[in-house]
Amino acid sequence: MSDGAIPSAPDAPELSVVIPCLNEAETLGVCLDKARAALTAAGIRGEIIVADNGSTDGSPELAERKGARVVRVSERGYGEALRGGIEAARGRYVLMGDADDSYDFGEIPRFLEKLRAGYDLVQGCRLPAGGGRIRPGAMPWSHRWIGNPFFSRLARAWFRAPIHDIYCGMRAFSRAAYERWSLRCTGMEFATEMIIKASLHRDRIAEAPITLHPDGRKTRRPHLKTFHDGWRTLRFFMISCPRWLFLLPGLLLILAGAGGYYAGLTRMQWGGARLGAHTLLMASLAIIMGYQSVLFAAFTLIFAINERFLPPDPRVSRLCRVITMERGLALGLAGFAAGLGLLFRAAVHWAHRDFGELDYNETLRWVIPGFTLAALGFQSMLSGAFISILGMRRR
Repeated sequence: MSDGAIPSAPDAPELSVVIPCLNEAETLGVCLDKARAALTAAGIRGEIIVADNGSTDGSPELAERKGARVVRVSERGYGEALRGGIEAARGRYVLMGDADDSYDFGEIPRFLEKLRAGYDLVQGCRLPAGGGRIRPGAMPWSHRWIGNPFFSRLARAWFRAPIHDIYCGMRAFSRAAYERWSLRCTGMEFATEMIIKASLHRDRIAEAPITLHPDGRKTRRPHLKTFHDGWRTLRFFMISCPRWLFLLPGLLLILAGAGGYYAGLTRMQWGGARLGAHTLLMASLAIIMGYQSVLFAAFTLIFAINERFLPPDPRVSRLCRVITMERGLALGLAGFAAGLGLLFRAAVHWAHRDFGELDYNETLRWVIPGFTLAALGFQSMLSGAFISILGMRRR
């Protein structure tokens, strides 16, 4: 928790500039000077907050000497630091930016202009695709050409977010929108969650092209960890949009498996091959994997809504009312019993042959569907119970 509270005063600033900080004494002073100069030159009634996340290099004392308000945030993490600073902010609008001197705080008036025009979130864009510029040596090639474009395209495709630079740490937003988003992440994915939540809430989002400068720090490495933070971002995408990653691929697998079953059971001729037991085996694999993927989409969606990573969805509420533990157990038990029935039919056929050699191409037409139905039925019993548990109301 932060030690800063939100004072309620009639002369509250219009804009709060929040800068997260962890041992940034080397560049923090330059950032504070630029931010103060931009506010003064544009006549903006504003405040500057340094959200210190446990610095030991004198950064808090430097910030206070520069006239910034220091908010000390004990819980570690980029998201935690920003949350502490934003919650202590008094302004109607908030602008956040890193303390490494890679962002030009002289751009503050351009962000505020768009907020005044009615936008809820103004996202900075460093990439040329969105009109931005990257100075030589300012961004690693893997971030510029792989990670950032990949996640930005996902955000546009999955959430219809009108942005080209999802990782840009310089952005501005209204305080009302921030409270509506109810952000939960504590690490680097905090900024990604902000864009996704704004898109899901159908908020007005604008881009502001900016120039990214080389990191001004010379004695220490950046806090960003490429693969670690990239995985955390992908994990949050998976939680936020299970439809694309799990539901649709799962339904396609089930559809392909159903087609394989039709081809195998009817012994369809395909070219010079006659489809049979091996086709059934592959089709069963597709159906089981597809069913697991669909169930995982349901689990993920219910969890994300319950934990407020996603806004409430009436469709999920209806799903939890329909899929009760009792119905899941009944449906699963029916499938399990049907599967055992087919396996029993195969066992009787074997007994009629005095438990001798069998025509496996014929017998497996009963055995494979039997195993598949039994497996799906057992999964349904457990999944129905788990969905019911996930949907339980709790304080």
